[in-house]
This record gives sequence, C-alpha cells and structure tokens, in this order.
Amino acid sequence: MTTTGKDKTPTREQEVDAGKESVLAAYNNLLEATEHFKHAAKAAGLDLKTEAADQMLKGRKKADALGQQASDYVHEKPLASLGIAFFTGFLFAQLLNKK
Repeated sequence: MTTTGKDKTPTREQEVDAGKESVLAAYNNLLEATEHFKHAAKAAGLDLKTEAADQMLKGRKKADALGQQASDYVHEKPLASLGIAFFTGFLFAQLLNKK
C-alpha cells in the first residue's frame, strides 16, 4: 500500500520503521529498568549486610559480658563451679554412653 495525497494509509516500510522504533524504545526501557533493579538490589543487600554486622557486634558484646560473669562466678565460688562442671560432664557421659 502506498501513500497517496488523498489516502493516508502508511506504507509497509513506514509500518516496519514504526515497529522498529517501538521495539528499540521498549528495549531501552528494559535496560533502564534492569539498571534500576540492580541498584535497588545492591542497596538492599548493603542494608542487610550492615544490619547483620550490627547484630553480630551486639551478640559479641553480650557473649563477652556472659563470659565475664562466668569468670567472676568461678573466681568467687570455685568449689561450686567444680561441682557443676563435674555433674555436667557426668550427665553428658551418661547420655552419650546409652547402650
């Protein structure tokens, strides 16, 4: 179909060119969206990484505090600590040696 002065129907070449332009625009939009998703995923990963590091530091501080409390208890009550350790070891030995 050719375009005449009175007939405003686009030619086959014009339709193909318009289709190419639409596909190219859609492809460019896809590339742009992909970049946005990459940046969003990277930002979310960094947020999770920072949060995990904060939780690890809190856990380490809490473990250090509990270790210090246990050390203080052992120094204050050595016989009680020895008895607890002996009983705990005996209990584990009995549980693991079930025949």
